[in-house]
Amino acid sequence: MTDPGEIIERRAVISGVGQSDVGRRLYRDPLELTVDACLAAIDDAGLTPADIDGLATYPGATDNPPGFSGAGITEVQDALRLELGWFTGGFELPGQLGSVVDACLAVAAGLARHVVVFRSVWEASAQGEKGRAAVMPGGGDGGVRIPRASGFMEWTLPFAAPSAAIWIAMFAMRHMHEYGTTREQLAQIALNARRNAALNPKAVYRDPLTMDDYLAARMISEPLCLYDCDVPADGATAVVVSRAETAPDLRRPPVRVEAVGTAIRGRPSWDQFDDLTTMACRDAGAQLFTRTELTPDDVDVAELYDGFSFITLAWLEALGLCAKGESGPFVEGGKRIALDGELPLNTNGGQLSGGRLHGFGFLHEACAQLWGEAGDRQVPGEPEVAVAAAGGGPLAGCLLLTRSR
Repeated sequence: MTDPGEIIERRAVISGVGQSDVGRRLYRDPLELTVDACLAAIDDAGLTPADIDGLATYPGATDNPPGFSGAGITEVQDALRLELGWFTGGFELPGQLGSVVDACLAVAAGLARHVVVFRSVWEASAQGEKGRAAVMPGGGDGGVRIPRASGFMEWTLPFAAPSAAIWIAMFAMRHMHEYGTTREQLAQIALNARRNAALNPKAVYRDPLTMDDYLAARMISEPLCLYDCDVPADGATAVVVSRAETAPDLRRPPVRVEAVGTAIRGRPSWDQFDDLTTMACRDAGAQLFTRTELTPDDVDVAELYDGFSFITLAWLEALGLCAKGESGPFVEGGKRIALDGELPLNTNGGQLSGGRLHGFGFLHEACAQLWGEAGDRQVPGEPEVAVAAAGGGPLAGCLLLTRSR
């Protein structure tokens, strides 16, 4: 029986991580990329495919929008010839990392011992040479066919607002209005990401980026410019979530799952949230620290979603890493969030420069940092606590991770 007072996710550990090639327009089969990442993660854990009895993903197989998913559960199970005791996949999860949380609960409940959780994208190749608009929902057929819309898009597409860049810009503008946040402060998320990406051999963009470059870039949706938007890429990332009691059988001491955050208490809407200076991350972040004796001050490394730069500011506040409304001053100048700063942030270059791996890149990087395996971008001082968070708008999920002793 489960102790009702037990933090049940602590029965789970992350035993291995893996990643395929990552790049712009690789034009490789997305299932091939997915299998590469899964096999790398399994090997990293010191396991074989025969040991894997669980499989999870976000969002599962879908072809809309193009490139958003590289593979589904059925394809990967068949490709790896897995015998499963449990599996899941779907869109309605608390952010991209919700599938990892599900895997933690599955191993805690005894439904599986080792679960491969994967996320693959091929958005860059799906765009071809037509740019990001080629994979935007509601794009029509060169203006000839009038696209049909349903759900949320019924209210945004008629106003030429199908892109999350427009929705997140609204949140950012409100934050600037309420708290005096500036574009120069927002720029530090992008500049810090580019500095870190220069040390990541898999990063898409590694050339230097200056404040002048940032301010001169074309505006996408005020106040978000080109460098505030993540970089579509092709690539796959996988992690192995294992039952904690299997630790002696693993290749190295695993990363321990200390706590998770999945709550949403506001309206599940991109544009009708009750506080437009924050998002669902407010609730997931607050819940995370009710499930641990650790505090935000204990966090050594923060890997926080940057689908757009403002989302990272929102996560900093949601997790209590800075006070409400103070994320702008917190990142100002960039020293505090640098690799050698008090809170190293998005140490692999994030999605703004590293490539849009849709949340899973952050978990992969958090584990690499806790294992001391991040190479030239390794945070000094043997970090012991990391937080990985993903999602924007009404989607949010986060994990607090600790290094095994």
